[in-house]
Amino acid sequence: MEQAKNMGQIIDGKKIAAEVLADLKVRVEALEKKGIKPGLATVLVGDNPASEVYVRQKIKQCEAIGINSIHKPLPGNISQKELEIVIGELNRDKKVHGMIVQMPLPKQLDPEKAILAVDPKKDADGLHPLNQGLIARLKSWDEIIGSGVPIPCTPYGIIHLLLKEGVEISGKSAVVVGRSNLVGKPVAQLLLSLNATVTIAHSKTRDLFSVCHGADILIAALGVPHSIKKDAIKKGATVIDVGISRMENGLKGDVDFESAKSVASRITPVPGGVGPMTVAMLLSNTVSAAEKTAVIASEAKQSHKSD
Repeated sequence: MEQAKNMGQIIDGKKIAAEVLADLKVRVEALEKKGIKPGLATVLVGDNPASEVYVRQKIKQCEAIGINSIHKPLPGNISQKELEIVIGELNRDKKVHGMIVQMPLPKQLDPEKAILAVDPKKDADGLHPLNQGLIARLKSWDEIIGSGVPIPCTPYGIIHLLLKEGVEISGKSAVVVGRSNLVGKPVAQLLLSLNATVTIAHSKTRDLFSVCHGADILIAALGVPHSIKKDAIKKGATVIDVGISRMENGLKGDVDFESAKSVASRITPVPGGVGPMTVAMLLSNTVSAAEKTAVIASEAKQSHKSD
């Protein structure tokens, strides 16, 4: 695909997420005809205001496309054992096809143990080490999609944005600023699967400016507002801003958007860029898990007939 001719083309995450959700609604309707209603369980511990907002958004989108939303609000003083008991119950619930444990958790809880407690087949967030390990072993994007393994939602959304926008990835230099298990590491794996040459940078990277300036595709996921300035962006680069920080004058990303859009060929805004895609891909993972259930049920039925 050709590079955008005009600088500062805005990548509209809301619009593209709406297209994903419209497609999911059709898939949900097809599943319901087979007697299967996809279900997403959300586990929310405590009363973190930001987490409550995120969970409400997920529940709202579930209702909009016909996914059954199973919400489990839990007290902030819950023990690790009690939390894992709830997760175990949802693992065994046949109405639940996808599950998320909303982060961050209260300090007395171990988030890694909570993630490990989730059935990998119901891992709607794509954060279980088994699923992330399987993705790391697959070579190509087609193999990853074909495997049916849940893909981490934010990285999945980023790749979907790039592909939808026709951004050339193969052979290009991609720089990921951030090395978290949530975004940095998995998005680097996905970019590799699409044949990008990937560099992972972070807060300790020497001369971060020069590293970023060499990127054809720049993924900013550092969590520091406006840490990526215009001068660090290569002219004509595609910039994906994952960061989101609440400031006095509103939500801000890791990229200085107003100056960056004068040099970037394409750029995501904050809000309205990556955020809506994260929710859309969470629901995509849930619907895919429900479709697997339908296939298994159909195969079991055919096997029973042949017996």
